[in-house]
Amino acid sequence: MLYGHLDGFHLSALGRAQAAAVGAELREAGLTHIVHSPLERAVETARIIADQLTPRPALESDPELREAEFSRYLQGIPYWQIPVRRPLWLVHKAKRGLLPGDETIEAMGERVLRVVRRVAKDHPDETIAVVSHADPLNAAWILLDGRPQNEREMHRSGIGKAGMLELEMEGETPKSWRYIPPPHVEKPASAAA
Repeated sequence: MLYGHLDGFHLSALGRAQAAAVGAELREAGLTHIVHSPLERAVETARIIADQLTPRPALESDPELREAEFSRYLQGIPYWQIPVRRPLWLVHKAKRGLLPGDETIEAMGERVLRVVRRVAKDHPDETIAVVSHADPLNAAWILLDGRPQNEREMHRSGIGKAGMLELEMEGETPKSWRYIPPPHVEKPASAAA
């Protein structure tokens, strides 16, 4: 089922293990803050990462890091049922932003980049983590790369669950970035079924 903006959806056992592995990978980074989406699964991710770090970084919620707005239309149904139960999905896939309640790739990616610029300004020379969702993060990456803003690019080199997009900032300007794939974790027994 697609969670979208629904409440009550937490990380799976695999998601919790991946978040803990990300936290372990970030131990030497010197994180001072984690800014996260207000959705429960992102809050949980931020807390698990923070629990791996000493000193524990401050946590801050920012609504700009929320899931894609169009996911509100899709939430609550199995992915395979989308074309039948949510036919406007085809318009969304053809060109994001045409429908009410939809965002362009630029608008979605810019939401994330605004947060990055704000925290870079508010916390110069500090290392900050931002926890968002796949579509907004992929959109931000497309904008950074200057790639075409289309559906193919949204999925061509997408950010995987627990993957990271590392940005080096000069003031409020991104100077370099690289994708770090999700850490390898053994699938927890509770997730194996």
